[in-house]
Amino acid sequence: MKTLIIPPYLKEGDTVAVISPSGVVDRDVILKAVAIINNSGFNVVMGENVFRKNGCFAGSDRERLSDLQHATDDPQIKAVLCSRGGYGISRIIDRVDFTSLRKHPKWYVGFSDITVLHLWLNRICGLVSLHAEMPLNYSNHKKTPESYTSMISALKGEPATIRWRGSHMATVSVRGPLTGGNLSLIYSLTGTPAEPDTDGAVLFIEEVGEYYYHLDRMMTSLRLTGKLDNLAAMIVGGMEKMEQGNVIYNKSAEEIILDIAGHYSYPIIFNFPAGHISDNRAVYMGREAVITQKGLEAALTFV
Repeated sequence: MKTLIIPPYLKEGDTVAVISPSGVVDRDVILKAVAIINNSGFNVVMGENVFRKNGCFAGSDRERLSDLQHATDDPQIKAVLCSRGGYGISRIIDRVDFTSLRKHPKWYVGFSDITVLHLWLNRICGLVSLHAEMPLNYSNHKKTPESYTSMISALKGEPATIRWRGSHMATVSVRGPLTGGNLSLIYSLTGTPAEPDTDGAVLFIEEVGEYYYHLDRMMTSLRLTGKLDNLAAMIVGGMEKMEQGNVIYNKSAEEIILDIAGHYSYPIIFNFPAGHISDNRAVYMGREAVITQKGLEAALTFV
């Protein structure tokens, strides 16, 4: 993976945009989030179509694309916060003109469905982005304070070392650019220009609400396409609300992942605090990361 451009870090008074490129959002929830962002010292503008509804989408493809394009083109906007995930950004991503980022690179923030945007920015635009909590959850009491504060710190260029406890004893010291995100969206980009470059990378995966056999299918696809061959490491975040479906799989998510990827020589570290879980820490996508583990104690630091 080539070295990517890191956008300018935010400072007090900078303008950030809130847009809805995927699912429908609740007006009151997003307005609470806007107040929280304002209190963090930033000036918030909202896309014209943030609260639109078109089936499960926050407006038509044209409306969602318009907001994303406007936020991309406006040089006064220093960060673009996606209000939520859900589904929909893959329908418009190939129609966005990102050429203005060559002169005015900026931050894009979100996770889940926004994995598509991260991988597109990393692979095609050569830009680092921020996998982090979204406005939908800024006032969610089930989220840890660090879910929000780690995002703000990362946007300011002050990322803290992320520490967590793995599930297996190990001694690890590796480094590589961080890539990945939601596994279903990584899987959906196979064969596209935005499929992740995993050679020498730290692959981060997380998932929510999938059947166990789907997890097996997606991991197997990564194996068959060579995406698991030359990793520096794999870190596994939340694997939440997994379901048996009509096929009783009789294996946990961890067992499925180890069954498919455990024979490679690189470390696989579970319980990483990111994804559809209460403690969703912000991480830079496309930036060099150092992963260490001693015993059960693991850490990730960006360089």
